[in-house]
Amino acid sequence: MTIALTRRSFVHACLSAAGGLAIAVHAPALASASTMSGEPWSADDRPTAGEVGAFVVIDPDNSITLRVAKSEMGQGVLTSLAMILAEELECDFTKVKVEYASAHRNLIEHVYPPMGTGGSSSVRGSRVVLQQAGASARARLVAAAAARWGVDPSACAASEGTVRHDASGRTATFGELAAAAAKIALASEPAIKTPEQYKLIGTSLKRIDTPLKVTGAARFGIDARLPGMVYAAVANCPVFGGKLKSFDFSAISARRGIIAALPVTDGVAVVADNFWRAKEALAAMPVEWDFGPAASTDSAEFRADYRAALDGPLADGGGHGDIRAAFDKPAKLVEAIYETPYLAHAPMEPLNATAHWRPDRIDVWMGTQSPESAIELAAKAGGVDPKAVFVHNAFLGGGFGRRAVNDELVQAVEVSKAVGRPVKLIWTREEDIRADRYRPQAALRMRAALKEDGSPAGFNFTTAVGSITRSLGWGAVRNGVERQAIEGLANCPYRADALTVSVNLKNTHVPVMFWRSVGSSQNAFAVESFIDEVAHAANRDPIEYRRALLQGRPDFLAVLDALADKGDWGKPMRKGKGRGLAIHEAFGTIVGEIAEVAVDGQGGIKVERVVACVDCGHLVNPLTAAMQIESAVLYGLTAALFGEITIRQGRVEQGNFDSYPIARMADAPAIETHFVLSGGGKWGGIGEPGTPPIAPAIANAIFAATGKRIRSLPLKNASLGA
Repeated sequence: MTIALTRRSFVHACLSAAGGLAIAVHAPALASASTMSGEPWSADDRPTAGEVGAFVVIDPDNSITLRVAKSEMGQGVLTSLAMILAEELECDFTKVKVEYASAHRNLIEHVYPPMGTGGSSSVRGSRVVLQQAGASARARLVAAAAARWGVDPSACAASEGTVRHDASGRTATFGELAAAAAKIALASEPAIKTPEQYKLIGTSLKRIDTPLKVTGAARFGIDARLPGMVYAAVANCPVFGGKLKSFDFSAISARRGIIAALPVTDGVAVVADNFWRAKEALAAMPVEWDFGPAASTDSAEFRADYRAALDGPLADGGGHGDIRAAFDKPAKLVEAIYETPYLAHAPMEPLNATAHWRPDRIDVWMGTQSPESAIELAAKAGGVDPKAVFVHNAFLGGGFGRRAVNDELVQAVEVSKAVGRPVKLIWTREEDIRADRYRPQAALRMRAALKEDGSPAGFNFTTAVGSITRSLGWGAVRNGVERQAIEGLANCPYRADALTVSVNLKNTHVPVMFWRSVGSSQNAFAVESFIDEVAHAANRDPIEYRRALLQGRPDFLAVLDALADKGDWGKPMRKGKGRGLAIHEAFGTIVGEIAEVAVDGQGGIKVERVVACVDCGHLVNPLTAAMQIESAVLYGLTAALFGEITIRQGRVEQGNFDSYPIARMADAPAIETHFVLSGGGKWGGIGEPGTPPIAPAIANAIFAATGKRIRSLPLKNASLGA
């Protein structure tokens, strides 16, 4: 199985000369969906007469090519989307190949909806249009066979890449029928299958990109090689918002292989004939910065400011009921403040881009979560029309949101333009962590007014958190509230007579952006930790208390019940160990998790087991879905245990995995994933929803083991010793 990352202009010649079939389905009603599938295009490719834009290419050898408008960054989306297509096409899945769609073609022809990969939206946004594409291709192949044999199409059937006419025993392969099928216009698009008709969707298949990655054949952005290419290392201003004042190129110009030094957006770059020489010369080159007023700031100041921001001014983040009456004379008042730090994305492949600038064209090779916005960034940086930019997407060595805004691309284009050669620009691990766009810092004040029976009369949630919208320069925030700031708060599933959410969007000079599970990551920590505190104040078991507050939510209750069963809730544990749970809905998926934690006499924490129960409605590939839950748990575990970006004198203190550690094999718990699927019309995301519950589940387990509450992350800073 191969993933083609190069242009396939020969395909169109094959369509007429060798008898291929290109099938496209235009679905105007889905034009706002987050993904569609498409065909790579370039300046050398133009549609042949009658072509309407290809989703499926069937070659004479009976192979099927699916072009997807999503990025593969380890989530298995290429396999899942191929399965959706094959389900309707009734082809031989072993003959399905996958390659990336072309953002350039989309820019020229507007044939695909946005191609960005994020928000756990790839399958749920692509499913219907890919099913329709497969169904349309199958119907045309059947019609072509029926016309060849002079029979009614209803007397023919397609399966395993072959059309059959059982009455006469005649058969024809898809490849044999492709040329004729390409000329057929259907009177109407066929109906697509409903879940009870699926044969392939819902089965566990190994990922088609695994062999490539195991053998090293997979091409990531950092693997790009071009004739005449040079390398660039970059130093960004250590203080965000600061400026480059000067640099002394003469101090390094005589070094072997050094070509140039030049200013780039947010920093300075050194160019050499290999990356090591560029990096070492950059480290030796005298550079002077204008750090600006933010150089006096630090994390202690930020923490105090975010706590103070909880007192206002506050914007209305939603709610219901009479909150004043609820808090007028409560039988018991429960209050707590939760705090979360800035977090880096830290993908295993550091940011990089290879750019080749010419006056009339720019080519870029990289892994990006947003190839369309990459076109715009490259065009602006290189001073060309966006229609002259070609982004050649590659596998991503992790994204988690960071590769949705490509700062490295801008710098690579600037350097290539300045030196007149193809340039590979790589951020070192230190630059990747110190010049990130981070998960926002936040402080959350949670208040609950309880009745005599312990049930909540009202919840009052207040958050002070950085605005991602403002930080990215996307314009003003309407009414002082943005969706990611209140997700998991305004839609809190727990019943109360009244709920109010208040928001203070507070930014520092530190840039913030989307991070795996976005606002749910910090908000679930606060809500699920707080609900445990409220249950304790009401003298109720945490699961039983949640059950009472989730009446009317059978989807939540089903997950909660499965979690209690699979997670051995209520079974005794030895001294120093505890179980904690959390349940949260994000991106249309409910995930409940139980963590079993051991705390030793010195306060050391070991997460020994995690049980996850998941309702995403339906599954395309249970195997890859379980892998994504495991991945999300480990990503959230890293953040809960260790994750913390701190600021001193305006700059990030962490720089590599020694100071910004990630969970290692020794830290990894045993993880069990169980799916509790509600079906129906629900298709939830799967890549991110497993992250939010893990931190509060661990925190609640620590309370069960020690009686000590965790209200601030990461846990490495907690004092849990005897």
